Amino acid sequence: MTTPVHELTDRARDVFRVVVESYLGSGAPIGSRTISKLGAMNLSPASIRNVMQDLEELGLLAAPHTSAGRMPTELGLRLFVDGMMQAAEPTADERAVIEGRISKGGPIEDALAAATAALSGLSQCAGIVLVPKKEPRLRQFTFVPLSPSQALAVLVGEDGSVENRVVDLPAGLPVTALVEAGNFMSSRMAGMTLAEAAVALARDIDRERAALDQAAQQLVEKGIAILSQDSAQRPVLIVRGTAHLIDDAAAADLDRVRHLLDEIEGKQDIARLLENSRDGASTKVFIGAENKLFALSGSSVIAAPYHGRDGRVVGVIGVIGPTRLNYARVVPMVDFTAQTLTRLMT
Repeated sequence: MTTPVHELTDRARDVFRVVVESYLGSGAPIGSRTISKLGAMNLSPASIRNVMQDLEELGLLAAPHTSAGRMPTELGLRLFVDGMMQAAEPTADERAVIEGRISKGGPIEDALAAATAALSGLSQCAGIVLVPKKEPRLRQFTFVPLSPSQALAVLVGEDGSVENRVVDLPAGLPVTALVEAGNFMSSRMAGMTLAEAAVALARDIDRERAALDQAAQQLVEKGIAILSQDSAQRPVLIVRGTAHLIDDAAAADLDRVRHLLDEIEGKQDIARLLENSRDGASTKVFIGAENKLFALSGSSVIAAPYHGRDGRVVGVIGVIGPTRLNYARVVPMVDFTAQTLTRLMT
């Protein structure tokens, strides 16, 4: 459990703030002698060292090397972000960049990609956005034979969109079973979304199991599995600016960067993390191992939901970067971008 800010002495809060702000600016630990020379506090290096030792015992600071200074732990960063950070509103230039990139005409996906790129450039982090879920209405489902062991499942939407999936067939399956299964699914799923169709088909096959040939029944069940999987994978994640994650400071910690890039490659995992931010009314900050996805890379995510015309959350936008990013500057920037997207969609 994090130590509440009000339980720290004034001296401890002052020293802690200097250590954190120095670390967020340089990415390096800071020593008591350096803090003393800053002149912000009328304390000797020995007194500062004693305070830093107390903060370390509380789990708020850590010494990466025995002879080095101190740096904040992830627990310390959480305390700072939640209880001590003084947020700086985006400057007029930053607001102009964000609004200018988002306001350009075109499909909403282009605006979302532009917003992500703008955030990435301004924050020097990777920009991420969860695109609103599309729930196309379906018109037809067909199984097209490819070989004796495989068929192509073809989903046709009311908007003319077509999606194909290869499915394995049981040995000796007759072509008539493909036709029967396709007709059964098309008659039941017309006008439904993927999620609705999966539920309805599962219910109808239980009711009419005897009316279906066993081979056709197996194909319908495969079709239900495809629909369910597609519905679960609908969230689309746009990532921009991963090159910002490889800076001079990161060069000294290549393993961390490698883990972070691997995590970004697994977009579905990050999409699920952003899904958790849809429920929040404001910007959320995930720091390092607070989320097991970033336990190895020690990264942070700042994310904020944006809303559609009916006021419901339709997506999430944010940034991902090292734990030493400038929270006071980036948190309001992400929040402003989410508000700008909300205005665009309403």
